[in-house]
Amino acid sequence: MTEATADRTALTDGGRDVVEHRQLVIVGSGIAALSAATYAARSNNDPLLFEGDEPGGQLTLTSEVENYPGFPEGIAGAELIQEMKTQATRFGAEVEHGIVESVDDSGRPFRLTLTNGDVYTADAVIVASGASARTLGIPGEDELMGQGVSTCATCDGAFFRGEDMIVVGGGDAAAEEASFLTKFADTVYLVHRRDELRAEDYWADRIREHVADGDIEVLWNTEAVEVHGSPEEGVTGASLVRHPEGHPTAKLDADETEQLELDIGAFFIAIGHTPNTSFLADTGVVCDDAGYVQTVGGAGGGQTKTDVTGVFGAGDVVDYHYQQAVTAAGMGSKAAIDADEYLESVADGVTGETADATPADD
Repeated sequence: MTEATADRTALTDGGRDVVEHRQLVIVGSGIAALSAATYAARSNNDPLLFEGDEPGGQLTLTSEVENYPGFPEGIAGAELIQEMKTQATRFGAEVEHGIVESVDDSGRPFRLTLTNGDVYTADAVIVASGASARTLGIPGEDELMGQGVSTCATCDGAFFRGEDMIVVGGGDAAAEEASFLTKFADTVYLVHRRDELRAEDYWADRIREHVADGDIEVLWNTEAVEVHGSPEEGVTGASLVRHPEGHPTAKLDADETEQLELDIGAFFIAIGHTPNTSFLADTGVVCDDAGYVQTVGGAGGGQTKTDVTGVFGAGDVVDYHYQQAVTAAGMGSKAAIDADEYLESVADGVTGETADATPADD
């Protein structure tokens, strides 16, 4: 602990002692957070990560990661997270289990309150808390997650070449994932609880083309009610219900509701994600209508800045489009670099936004 850090551990917050002050706190423990931690630790910024209630993030739900650079034979998602955590902690980052409940940005340093009541302070904060995939809550879903049930077709689709697959959803994400899976599947069954897609015209047209080619079969007014299989043998089938007026699970006792059974080898859920940003509700950090953190973006430095000076965003909590491990890692490194420049400006007594870096002369 630096002398400056030690001096500030005696701060109080509304009568409650501050557990610790850090130069940088990172909220999250997935790819973006751990990438940021490695860069921040190497810059001597003493980062502390709070893991939240999903340590490791969504990647721990993926049995095998084959598209992360540097692992030609693939690597288990949980193993990749553990390796990145080992790397970050080797350089001095600390990881603690804790759920950040709120952030107070009304003064400096920032005050972060955990769900257990502990209070930490920080000169800068990186929000890398990710986005949680929405799931159906049906039998078999949790038990087979990562064993044939997945929320990421681009991550897991190639593992099920030649299999029949289900994609649940009716928006852009579902249409895109169903289209993507036609590269690998025998037949893709797109299961939607209404009689028309919510997807944009482009994706709706793509689905129609795939249907005409025999690659996709759309099961209209249909919902999945159970996934069958075991962790040992993977997904073997699914039970569905269909009603001519849609939303069949609300009409299970109706005479018109029929039950279906499909033999499949993979079950993909594409009904959207929920960004983990509720702890930012009372801050000046701006989120879009869906709750994703808004950052500066663009070219040059400072791309991960939010509307609150000293708070930066990275990974799936910002990126609702790509949502890939490698893009999250890149954003995490950017956030750490931006945070380092901000912390240096504070140390130098510079107020306001960090000045643009001077172009290299070599």
